[in-house]
Amino acid sequence: MSVELLPAMPQFAAGDDVAGAIVACAARAGVTIGADDVVVVAQKIVSKAEGRAVDLGSVHADPQALELAALTGREPALAQLVLDEAQSVMRATPQAIITRHRTGHVTANSGIDASNVDGGQVLLWPRNPDASARAIRAALPGKPAVIIADSLGRAWRQGTLGTAIGCAGLVHTDDRRGQTDMFGRTLQATVVAIADALAAFAVLAMGEGAEGTPVAVLRGAGRWITRDDGEGAAAIMRPTAGDLFP
Repeated sequence: MSVELLPAMPQFAAGDDVAGAIVACAARAGVTIGADDVVVVAQKIVSKAEGRAVDLGSVHADPQALELAALTGREPALAQLVLDEAQSVMRATPQAIITRHRTGHVTANSGIDASNVDGGQVLLWPRNPDASARAIRAALPGKPAVIIADSLGRAWRQGTLGTAIGCAGLVHTDDRRGQTDMFGRTLQATVVAIADALAAFAVLAMGEGAEGTPVAVLRGAGRWITRDDGEGAAAIMRPTAGDLFP
């Protein structure tokens, strides 16, 4: 597999056309996007285009948010947004607020981020990342697969890793259970996280700071691309009933 970045992407604002910008930028750079490619898009530009930037000065904190802010040392307005975006708060300390986001993802601060956003604002995730991925895919010529990626932390591991929070046109996981290994043993628990692995590969190339390359084109992943949109990243979530660490 290989990854190619789209250079000179614009700054995005509410109402901007993400798919249109990808097509225009690819044309200027001479980058061809084929039906067997995967277009990986940073969550931030999707959120900006969908108007998910929030001015903290406009947020009123309720008593629960004030309590969370006092416990964790966060701004009350941020604490309110964390609660608004969460199904539940799993842990809350001065070091981190870990929530189960309303999409089902376990995140720090409900996925809310202030990096690469105008001062005084924070950025929330798209309301429905899978729907966002499907819409971008439908608007791209050839309908390549699309992943919306964000960098998430991992339990018991240092650092963040690019993760698929939305996807379309892609086999999100490859269930290898029942197949055999090279010695003939039957695989009992092997389910490969395809969408997350591709997101991690792309985000490593895209960068996390001031690189200004929020879109990558992955080539060589055609065996995991589907003609229909598929179930999306929501289907990757482990059911809460199977959570060993509730």
